[in-house]
Amino acid sequence: MKDIAKYTGLSLGTISKYINGGKVREKNRKLIDKAIRELDFKVNEMARGLKTNESKTIGIIIPSMKNYFCTHLMSYTEMYLSKFGYSVIICNYREDPKVEREKINLLMKKQVDGLIVVPSGETISEIQEIILKKIPVVLVDRILPDMQCDAVVVNNFDISKKVVETLVERGHKRIAIICGPKKVSTAKERLNGFLEMHKKYHLEVDEKLIKFGDYYMHSGFMLCKDLLSLENRPSAIFVTNYDMTLGVIQAINEANIKIPSDISVVGFDNLPIFKVIKPSLSIVSQPMKELGDYVAKLVIDRLNDPTIPTKVIKLEAEFIMKDSISTPN
Repeated sequence: MKDIAKYTGLSLGTISKYINGGKVREKNRKLIDKAIRELDFKVNEMARGLKTNESKTIGIIIPSMKNYFCTHLMSYTEMYLSKFGYSVIICNYREDPKVEREKINLLMKKQVDGLIVVPSGETISEIQEIILKKIPVVLVDRILPDMQCDAVVVNNFDISKKVVETLVERGHKRIAIICGPKKVSTAKERLNGFLEMHKKYHLEVDEKLIKFGDYYMHSGFMLCKDLLSLENRPSAIFVTNYDMTLGVIQAINEANIKIPSDISVVGFDNLPIFKVIKPSLSIVSQPMKELGDYVAKLVIDRLNDPTIPTKVIKLEAEFIMKDSISTPN
């Protein structure tokens, strides 16, 4: 900055004010911009961080870089944070709680200003410790029991009820559900909605029709094959995430079974590939941009004011009816 001050003839105070986001006179702005170009000036973020105790980075921990929901969501979050001058460090724990702990420790060593986590449910004590250090933590998609921190989720219980009720009203009595891992709050809520509608309509719950996957395409494929091999197979399948939905469609196609004449299907997440599948797939559409924006906003708000009450924001998912549901034979 001393070089820029010498080049422009302006005071160090004016240079510092402008470089740190303050407003200066227009003629001074032009002089400083020219000097920055000519001198190839770049802010030393590490040095700035030591002085301000801010790294201007947010850590993001997701289960998998192969999970379209996570990567889609984080792209919106990153765009929002960048408007406020924050960069992100994205870590993938590959659905392994041990790796998740390692990534949490790594980000703490990097001195990130805040943390966004799609948690496994196995690192409650580690996340609680970060919260106690007054570092902002926002959970997304999944919540942790008795955790006093911000979170953004969708109405998993209610949207699951709506899907199952629609299938029941269309005449389906044997409805299968492919959930995520048992320990994940999102999977529990979607299953509970499924069970609530069975109770409401006095339908028998067949445990063989309840499957737990790992949110990957292969598990959707294998679990669907199990369902199709049953002597009394389901007339409808509700798949509760995007990747497993693709696996279910693959299994149905390989079995030469027709949707919806032979079996009805409801998938999850309104991503582009579902627009080219025939017949058009009935899906639960999550508000991805809204989710990503809210997550980022909560981090920014807490960085600006650590004393504000914690919030759990529940957004509305939408059930989009298409051509993959019919009345069973």
